[in-house]
Amino acid sequence: MRSQPAPGVSVNIGADGCLELRSDSAVRPGVYRWAPVCTAMWIALRQHDGDIDAAARTLASQWDTAPTDTRADLGIWVDELRDAGLAY
Repeated sequence: MRSQPAPGVSVNIGADGCLELRSDSAVRPGVYRWAPVCTAMWIALRQHDGDIDAAARTLASQWDTAPTDTRADLGIWVDELRDAGLAY
């Protein structure tokens, strides 16, 4: 499964490492902010062209966590992005 940013979404990473996504969509405009762990997930997704499984494997290796747990957490977060209209 893949996840891509929705059109009109801009990205900022703050000095504190937090991820900020801004949606200029007429349907769901807004600014969304997440902790640094989500910044790492976002970067991994972009490095793997939105491939959730590949991103989860990379993160699990870097974090020394179980790949299935990392994949589940990443999947939940991607669902949140989709629900907010920030990804498809």
